[in-house]
Amino acid sequence: MLLADPVLYPPLSELAAPMHKLAGLRVNPAINSHQGHHGSKFPRLLSVENGTETPLELPADTEIHSVKWTADGQRFALMVRSTDHVGLWVGSVSGEMSEIDGLSLNPLLGVAVSWLPDQERLLVRRIPERGSAPQLPKTPTGPQILEGIKASARSTYEARNLLETAHDDALFEYYASSELVILDPTTEEVNVVGESAPYIKARFSPSGEYLLVERLVSHWYHEVAWWRFAREVEGWTVEGELVSTIAALPIADKVPVQGVPLGPRAISWRPTAPHTLFWVEALDGGDPTAKVTHRDKLLCLDAPFTKQPQEIFCAEHRIQPWRNAWGAEGGTLMITQRERQRRWRYVWLLDVDKGTARPWFDLDEGDRYGNPGSPLYRQLPEGGWVMRHQGDAVYFSGSGATEQGDRPFLDLRSLKTGATERFFRCAPNRYEYFVTFAQVSNRFVWRSESSTDAPNYLLATFEKKIDARDSEATHTFTSAPITNFSDPTPQLRNITKRIVRYERADGTPLSFHLYLPPAYQEGTRLPTVLHAYPREYSGAATAGQVSGSAQRFMRFYGASHLYFLLNGYAVLDRTAMPMLGDPETAYDTFIPQLVADAEAAVSKAIEIGVADPNRMGVIGHSHGGLMVANLLAHTNLFQAGIARSGSYNKTNQPFGFQAERRSLFEARDVYIQISPTFFADQINKPVLIIHGADDSNPGTLTFQSEVFFEAVRGAGGTARLVLLPFEDHGYQARENIEHVIWEQLRWFDRYVKGDATD
Repeated sequence: MLLADPVLYPPLSELAAPMHKLAGLRVNPAINSHQGHHGSKFPRLLSVENGTETPLELPADTEIHSVKWTADGQRFALMVRSTDHVGLWVGSVSGEMSEIDGLSLNPLLGVAVSWLPDQERLLVRRIPERGSAPQLPKTPTGPQILEGIKASARSTYEARNLLETAHDDALFEYYASSELVILDPTTEEVNVVGESAPYIKARFSPSGEYLLVERLVSHWYHEVAWWRFAREVEGWTVEGELVSTIAALPIADKVPVQGVPLGPRAISWRPTAPHTLFWVEALDGGDPTAKVTHRDKLLCLDAPFTKQPQEIFCAEHRIQPWRNAWGAEGGTLMITQRERQRRWRYVWLLDVDKGTARPWFDLDEGDRYGNPGSPLYRQLPEGGWVMRHQGDAVYFSGSGATEQGDRPFLDLRSLKTGATERFFRCAPNRYEYFVTFAQVSNRFVWRSESSTDAPNYLLATFEKKIDARDSEATHTFTSAPITNFSDPTPQLRNITKRIVRYERADGTPLSFHLYLPPAYQEGTRLPTVLHAYPREYSGAATAGQVSGSAQRFMRFYGASHLYFLLNGYAVLDRTAMPMLGDPETAYDTFIPQLVADAEAAVSKAIEIGVADPNRMGVIGHSHGGLMVANLLAHTNLFQAGIARSGSYNKTNQPFGFQAERRSLFEARDVYIQISPTFFADQINKPVLIIHGADDSNPGTLTFQSEVFFEAVRGAGGTARLVLLPFEDHGYQARENIEHVIWEQLRWFDRYVKGDATD
């Protein structure tokens, strides 16, 4: 195992450093990488067999951003961030490690390092010799211009950090471009196979004879982000010579809301064939509302890619390529379709060699209790990934949600019948989950924790099969510890937690996680904080299902609302706020459902003797911020609220939000009714409004909070606006996070707890 300590809270000075917003990216020009992205420090190798730990020596000012192991698990390549570049280090399980001198990686548009099928050499995106970055002209070359001629609606969420000027265009090409090179890390010999270009995909075929390359082609667009830009997909030889153009895709600037682009998408190699490509194409114009018999099709094309692609399968619903998985042998392919209207998922098994297809299982995507999990994978010698088989069955792992909380599992699911055998299930008094098999199928690594025991890894060996009932494990095992991590915050162990279940007035089952502060005396009513995030569901049966576990080891991260527990509050966390209904019309009843959800939660917290009805506060982030503002406007349940990085006027998102795909012009009343800015005069309880001063999320741009604050203040309400310097939609800098914690505690101490002192 390679262990490392995450870098969680960079200093504010880092966010304040120069940064470019380029076609959906935030670029740190000092290292030609993503601004604000961090990895881990202090790497060490840990033997699973005997616990021996071997430190990996890296300079103190560096951090690991990714790890790529060879298929045999004996060597690894590290993408390492330094102060002035992202470099490449190569090491082995013996602990030896060295940097490839003079090489800078470009990870902006995708995977920068991967092992070739021979598992000896690396395919690398290298920054070429290119001179200095383009300089901002003293005088603009012209005005900024946007134009729409008989244009169509695009999703609100497509437009963030877009290019605006000709100088932006030049910067994007400069920072996004890289060379494709093949590197032998032993000899450090480098062969250039692709001249400088903005590559977004470069993957060798399992045979190692061909290279699949996808690159952006100019010009650069100001209306959409880079992943919608025009591109070409090509097959190359290993020497970088063009074999065939597989697809030339135009700019995808007219994708329907919640739709997909036209043409091939998710082009990838079949891992169990020498050099065969598979991809998906829409049959409905990419429009999820089009009335068609089939929505997608699956195609394949073998090298040298000069023939017409072969149609393999027509899907009634939208194929989700990221959920597809290849079998280890033959032509088995697991393919997943999603029916948007019902929020339903269908899993089929295809034999692409024999041309057969049959349904395997299906599920309500919101049904946590019935979710069978996801298949496990193993790596082939050439580096490709396939489902992990045992005979004619495939291993699946999942969260194992129950009414008492999550109990993760490991199953073996038959490819023929769909019948499952449960090999492992988390104990009810702990939180444990399967991590990976350890070399052979009867040994595995798992992680175990409880509300009082820090998480640790163990090595287990299956022993014998037993009779089991009620979905319990059918195999016993013995285990030995691999790690021995201690509790870093023992002061949190006196916090207690349990899952509370209840019902909405209409009978919809709901739940929340109740946290009680240290030294809580049973029966004492406390000031209480409700935290939630509204979500859409098709029906009541799945909306109220319990998520999470009371057995998790508690940690506080970022500007968590759980800090209120250390100040004498009770906290209702993961409070269910379901929006039930047809995806097309669920937001017609957003406000009454939101109010009903909150009333049920508050009533239950009072009923069990924990919450003081006169000392209730509500907090939420993003869509949860919208929730807070609406609850303050339409109820009297709370004495104060904290709304963070929210969207308070949906008319500024005229082409959809969350699961709502109707435009403002189709559902004008809905957009207005769920927008608390229009009802700011009804907010008569104090509201703390916090927002990143540089929020790039198009639905929650910073002005949303500024206008909402002015509306509340102008209507005579009590409000405080805090704009965090340089922060995006989430908060990163240590100084800002500390300030948010202070603001939150101070606000509720004053207006919920009733403490007037600062």
